[in-house]
Amino acid sequence: MEYFRPIAMTDPARAAGALTLAGGWCWFDRVEVLSRAAASRMIPASEVPAGVLHRLTAPRPAFAGLTVDRPRLMGILNVTPDSFSDGGRFFGAEAAVAQARAMAGAAEIIDVGGESTRPGAVEVPVAEEIARTVPVIRALREGGLDAPISIDTRKAVVAEAALQAGATIVNDVSAFDFDPTLGPLVARMAAPVVLMHAQGVPATMQDNPLYADVLLDVYDALAARLGRAEALGIDRARIVLDPGIGFGKNQSHNLALLRGLSLFHGLGCPILLGTSRKRFIGSIGGADRPEDRAPGSIATALAGVAQGVQITRVHDVAETRQALRLWQAMNTEHLESDQ
Repeated sequence: MEYFRPIAMTDPARAAGALTLAGGWCWFDRVEVLSRAAASRMIPASEVPAGVLHRLTAPRPAFAGLTVDRPRLMGILNVTPDSFSDGGRFFGAEAAVAQARAMAGAAEIIDVGGESTRPGAVEVPVAEEIARTVPVIRALREGGLDAPISIDTRKAVVAEAALQAGATIVNDVSAFDFDPTLGPLVARMAAPVVLMHAQGVPATMQDNPLYADVLLDVYDALAARLGRAEALGIDRARIVLDPGIGFGKNQSHNLALLRGLSLFHGLGCPILLGTSRKRFIGSIGGADRPEDRAPGSIATALAGVAQGVQITRVHDVAETRQALRLWQAMNTEHLESDQ
């Protein structure tokens, strides 16, 4: 089997005959052909099989009411006492609501999670997860927040309660592997969904993650999960895919995925990237404390945007938005405020 990775470009001097990547802001005229059985090679985009080329170039439909023809930010709101990134700062409902409203000025999506999925984390009972998240979601809606809210959960009962309280999107780090009833719920409620790749569960996923070829293995796994979701009746137009940086991956795995991100456009869905404050950023960047990893997090976020990633999940929303505005000013013909 061959895999086709478009070489994403943003240079204003666009090559003659270049194609637009996923209807977005990147273009490509060359493609790297990857295989498990042979060395990679480069070919002109014109030589890519028609079906693959269609998936690489077709504009993606709006997700949860947001067009994805420009980069979007998802702000992380951890309503947990043990998050690796913010140490429970927003565990109380009042603090969580205030943080969400602050983020809404710079992020198009607010992602609310009541169960830590950091390495080594243990499962939270359903009732506790609902008690942490649903009051926050309800308060945000009652307070007039119109932005899409995603519920970061692996559990159908939690997702249903959150959707009834006003959540818009289900963000499942297990891609329906953890709870087999979550997929049918998403289909029944016609909810947009983010399906993420993970190897193992948070409690043990970092013990010894192994891949034959991490880029191709994750691609195949996401393709299988996408197919399973469609078989449940979930329209591809409501699906975003996430390669799951740091979820059952070591530093070399994470870097390989970041270098090859544009491959995932071949699945025909928008891509979500979540690298914010993760351990490999601290290891490479020399920042032991998660709250000191904003510069490295922004660097990886912009690297993803340069490969056409449509949604970036971040803690440092205002800082990332500022960096993104500068990136767009230098790499596109119009500023974000003009769009």
